[in-house]
Amino acid sequence: MAIAKTIEVIASSTQGIEAAVRDGIAKVGETVTNIEGAWVKDTKAVVRDGSVAEWRVTMVITFIVN
Repeated sequence: MAIAKTIEVIASSTQGIEAAVRDGIAKVGETVTNIEGAWVKDTKAVVRDGSVAEWRVTMVITFIVN
């Protein structure tokens, strides 16, 4: 029987939504093993001086507990 756990994280990138997701998962992977997937719950554009300066994503990351 496998047991899964979830954590919620917020990640950001000036390069775009996909980069924010990729960078967030990579950062979590530094301390969490067995990551199975990520659900992007929310996205936000940070606007400065009338243009998008940064993208933020709220993710729920699922991993298997050893």
